[in-house]
Amino acid sequence: MARSTVHSLRPPAADATGTVPLRRVFVRDLIATARIGVHRHEKKAPQRVRINIELLVPEDGRPLNDRLANVVDYEAIVVGVRTLTSEGHVNLVETLAERIAALCLRDRRVHAARVRVEKLEVFADAASVGIEIERHNG
Repeated sequence: MARSTVHSLRPPAADATGTVPLRRVFVRDLIATARIGVHRHEKKAPQRVRINIELLVPEDGRPLNDRLANVVDYEAIVVGVRTLTSEGHVNLVETLAERIAALCLRDRRVHAARVRVEKLEVFADAASVGIEIERHNG
């Protein structure tokens, strides 16, 4: 099975010292079942999709204190994606990717979100087809 790679996002502008401490939060190769596609056969049955997410989160210098509330929670992102993929039919992988990006950007600490959505069972001679988008807060 081919694996996806999510490339690095552009960091936010550097501070006066020329550096920005960054945290990258990611979800790799999440397999979900979604009702997605424009063709009649795609509307009859769900299909597997692979989702990759990379979030760019500037650090603000405050201590984490080993508390989940002080970081972007990747479990919440995964649960949200699972909810989105189960909410009903969407025609386009672009639509699903936009919804996932919007979910990620609800957390204002997230500077940028890169989302890749791949349909895994479209062509017998291709590992996947899909799209990748990048969206920014602010």
